[in-house]
Amino acid sequence: MSHSAEALPMSSRRSGPLSGEARIPGDKSISHRALILGALTVGETHITGLLEGEDVLDTAKAMRAFGAKVERVGEGEWRVNGVGVGGFTEPEGVIDCGNSGTGVRLIMGAMATTPITATFTGDASLSKRPMARITDPLQLFGCEVTSREGGRLPVTIKGAVDAAPVTYRTPVASAQIKSAVLLAGLNAPGQTVVIEAEPTRDHTERMLTGFGAQIVTEVTDEGHVITLTGRPELKPQPIAVPRDPSSAAFPVAAALIVPGSEIRVPGVSRNPTRDGLFITLLEMGADIRFENEREEGGEPVADLVVRHGPLKGVEVPAERAASMIDEFPILSVIACFAEGLTVMNGVAELRVKESDRIDAMAVGLRANGARVDETRDSMTVHGMGGLKGGATATSHLDHRIAMSFLIAGLASEQPISVDDGSPIATSFPDFLPLMKGLGGDLG
Repeated sequence: MSHSAEALPMSSRRSGPLSGEARIPGDKSISHRALILGALTVGETHITGLLEGEDVLDTAKAMRAFGAKVERVGEGEWRVNGVGVGGFTEPEGVIDCGNSGTGVRLIMGAMATTPITATFTGDASLSKRPMARITDPLQLFGCEVTSREGGRLPVTIKGAVDAAPVTYRTPVASAQIKSAVLLAGLNAPGQTVVIEAEPTRDHTERMLTGFGAQIVTEVTDEGHVITLTGRPELKPQPIAVPRDPSSAAFPVAAALIVPGSEIRVPGVSRNPTRDGLFITLLEMGADIRFENEREEGGEPVADLVVRHGPLKGVEVPAERAASMIDEFPILSVIACFAEGLTVMNGVAELRVKESDRIDAMAVGLRANGARVDETRDSMTVHGMGGLKGGATATSHLDHRIAMSFLIAGLASEQPISVDDGSPIATSFPDFLPLMKGLGGDLG
């Protein structure tokens, strides 16, 4: 959330047709990784399109605390002069990662095999989130971990003096777990291996390859097997951060549910490990066209043209969940404006995000007139082609919950409010002006 302690109530109202171009901020996942890997190179890494939300800015501060030179030279343009693999110095103070689960977990991995000690903390929301899923495999490398009960922040890690390579099978589909282990493996000798039952977003593997690391991914009977050879000398490279598909989901959703809308969203990542929402929307009958498909910074991107039209409910298979895990809240909103059942399977991971996103969306949508069923690992929305609205939803310090309900209000019969929209700044600081620029009535 915003580091301000003051809540910021917001509301949205039924709007006329949306139109124009939605220039989405840079991808949050790639922005974190660009700063961290830039700090682990020898030399200067030039980054353009970096997301300048609070989560990513906290990661930039952390890299400075570990000894890298990190400077902003223009809008979205940054330079990182790194210290090399194993070159982190011990920070003088506590590393505050704010609201960012990705930031804190990846940074823990990056420092766990360097013989220094660091303490990590975060805001009230992040301090409730499970960290043992990261610190347990990191301890296999030889580091020592102290934390609150349940593995929660604050966490202190005493890095391994003589790191040993690790072979680790991830217990849940999580790119954060995979990435933390791979980043720790950079400063361990030999080969570190991560085995995933289901593939998760592969930005870390792509970027490590670009920086010169030796990394191989194979599909075997065990699953996806990623093998990293440790102790590489990473070489700096220019990184053009594509636009974030998770952020693009919000104006895309608005255009789909507000009658008469047509918008263009340029330069959005079409990484196949992040593409589950768009696949699902096309199955629902969404009018989405992908134009000017190309590659930028090692990532496939395209321009999206999105028009309002009729939607039908679908069943989302569990194996697709990892490729759209952050988009289920906004999909549940879109499902209210479809006809028929939309069943979302394999979503248990949503219960340990910034909030219990299944419960938060179910409660808020019901209050606004929707019929929603939930189990531990699924969510079902009974689509009725619209939403009544009229209630205030609780954001639970979660940016995606807040934005989802504000998008819902743009097409509901009555306005929808959220108790606190300040967390939106963590990932999408220009959300309000962007949506207003398209014609949305919110604020």
